Amino acid sequence: MDPERIIADLARPARRAASLLAASRGQQRNDALLACAEAIRDDIDRLQSENARDLARSEEFGLSEAMIDRLTLDEARIESTARALEQIAAQTDPVGQTIKASNRPNGLRVEKRRVPIGVVGIIFESRPNVTADAAGLCIKSGNACILRGGKEAINSNLAIGNSLRRGLDKAGLPPESVTVLESTDRELVGAMARAEGLIDLIIPRGGETLIRAVAQAATIPVIKHYAGNCHVYVHAKANLGTAERIVINAKCQRPGVCNAAETLLVDYAIARRFLGDLAPLLAEAGVELRGCEQARTFADMKPAVEADWSTEYLDLILAVKVVDGLDEALEHVNAYSSGHTEAIVTDEVQSADQFVAGVDSSSVMVNASTRFSDGGQYGLGAEIGISTDKLHARGPMGAEDLTTYKWIVTGQGHVRQ
Repeated sequence: MDPERIIADLARPARRAASLLAASRGQQRNDALLACAEAIRDDIDRLQSENARDLARSEEFGLSEAMIDRLTLDEARIESTARALEQIAAQTDPVGQTIKASNRPNGLRVEKRRVPIGVVGIIFESRPNVTADAAGLCIKSGNACILRGGKEAINSNLAIGNSLRRGLDKAGLPPESVTVLESTDRELVGAMARAEGLIDLIIPRGGETLIRAVAQAATIPVIKHYAGNCHVYVHAKANLGTAERIVINAKCQRPGVCNAAETLLVDYAIARRFLGDLAPLLAEAGVELRGCEQARTFADMKPAVEADWSTEYLDLILAVKVVDGLDEALEHVNAYSSGHTEAIVTDEVQSADQFVAGVDSSSVMVNASTRFSDGGQYGLGAEIGISTDKLHARGPMGAEDLTTYKWIVTGQGHVRQ
């Protein structure tokens, strides 16, 4: 196998498709997204059958319950996947938007307009709905995409990819706009990351080891989605009933996703009462608590070690630390956070504002669960990833984040003196 040749053979038709997409009308791309949603609904039996093949191998791959949950395509999730494509179609077209414009003193008209990036490579693991979400956002923004999923979801990913290509073809857009790699060989990942002139951007989604490997191998731009080590900080002025609901939701609603809380910080002033009430509720939900020395004096929990503060568990495990006020909470968050999402629970506006300003993460929640850090919840329809980088996109990435810009200068026979 020659990985570079395989990627080149797939990327060339994708690049031709990207040129056609960039020149297409927004309505045609929207029609394609609606046709893709219809194809997914029509193919529900085939999608579930292929997903069952993947689930049958989950034990072979040693997948945890949380990972199996992410892999599963039940009827509700397939319908949600189709609806996400419809929501993307309903959004404002980012392509061709004027970001800013001015008329120069010499009569020139200078505009800065959004344009597609070109061919986007997305590397992801476990969640087959990402195939549709990522492709849908790329279609909306006029980009072709090459998708490489994990081996645990290969049959599901290929099935969804076939539905999407059928929808594109029905709408008169090139099916090569969406390519799902049939092989999960890791050498293809490196070949994608080195495909200068063929792929314009790589977005890896998955474990930190995968993301770092892609970033190190890449000779083209990479937008990284590192671990979701998310924090909830319960401030001394918090409503404790509200704080309980938020912590339980942030940890327990779907523990295997990147916006689940992994560390709880509690002000010393309320720690005894709050942890005394909260710990039994979390234990009842199956959560294992790992606390600092002070936290363990207020509730039953295992000792936390240094590694716990920086670990993304993706499981029913929560690290707990008692802090002496807002400044110590901010210091801890900024020392250990992955830059994904943090939350503060407080009734004191000044402290909320200080937390928002002081936290160096892509999303900050005030009196809300970290689980809201999501493209769909932000009104993006879906997300292609949650960037923990600062350039060129940050946080949940929608269609607009898959555009760059160009300058258009219009004159009337102007020449420079």
